[in-house]
Amino acid sequence: MSKHKTVYCQKLNQSLPALTHIPVPGEMGQKIQHNISEAAWDLWLKHQIMIINENRLDLSEPKSQQYLFEQMEAFLFHNKEVSPTGYQPEES
Repeated sequence: MSKHKTVYCQKLNQSLPALTHIPVPGEMGQKIQHNISEAAWDLWLKHQIMIINENRLDLSEPKSQQYLFEQMEAFLFHNKEVSPTGYQPEES
């Protein structure tokens, strides 16, 4: 029997292993823990790095923090993947 708790992931639309911790403070963190899988959170972490780097966000600034928070909510719950300004995906 598996000891991993599962969650129906709203991002990936399937039951997957849940996060073992609340990833961000507040209500949003609880919402993420109850509705987003570990796999989807990992996807967000990779996407977040791209957003921070491409947009040259300074996370010590409240405006940048708010922007990243909005992008996180859109990515995880509204299935919106906004490509960072100037991002050019590699051609296959």
